[in-house]
Amino acid sequence: MGCKTLERQAKNQTDLAMDQGNWVICPDCDQLYRFSADTLSVGDKVTCSRCGALLSQKKADTYNRALAYTLTSLVLFIIANSFPLLTLKMGGREQASALFTGVQAMAELGMWDLAVLVFATTILVPLLQILGMLFVLMPLRFNIHVGRPALIFRIVKYLAHWGMVEVFMLGVLAAIVKLISMAEVVPNIALFAFAGLMFTSAAASSSLDSGAVWRQLDRSS
Repeated sequence: MGCKTLERQAKNQTDLAMDQGNWVICPDCDQLYRFSADTLSVGDKVTCSRCGALLSQKKADTYNRALAYTLTSLVLFIIANSFPLLTLKMGGREQASALFTGVQAMAELGMWDLAVLVFATTILVPLLQILGMLFVLMPLRFNIHVGRPALIFRIVKYLAHWGMVEVFMLGVLAAIVKLISMAEVVPNIALFAFAGLMFTSAAASSSLDSGAVWRQLDRSS
């Protein structure tokens, strides 16, 4: 079926009962449509007839893929916070630096606001995102009823704007480039785990069909 525009589909389903279609607002131009995403096949896309923005896309095996990537992200997150990121060797001395070391150092220097910001965006928010995704996806995958999954999923979507794993990785790489001329910098397993976390988190987000999650949550509520 390929990529279908929503103009014809909305026209055909405007007068159908509510259980035959859901109201969807275009995120770019606020045009209101009504259509049934359950009629789409894997790979089909629904776009806005006014501005061409993507409104819905049927993704293959969305729950299993998103759950697998999220579980992988949890493992990588644990590794990234359990082992040192870098080891600096200079003048016969070695100093290992972990993810939490920078936060602790800023707090000891009195920069509490910056320490809280770094802790929240690189440790707390990613952890809450992972746990929230597992809280939502596990019950949907295995047909288990839990309390208030819609609220948790809404919080997870909101937290996506505050997770800055990619920014932290860029900062680490910039620090390595500057330090490599003054000392021997040895990357440790936590750094590779943190880099992997960046990709698995993005993969979990891109493989998840948020529309399918909301529809399933509506049916189970």
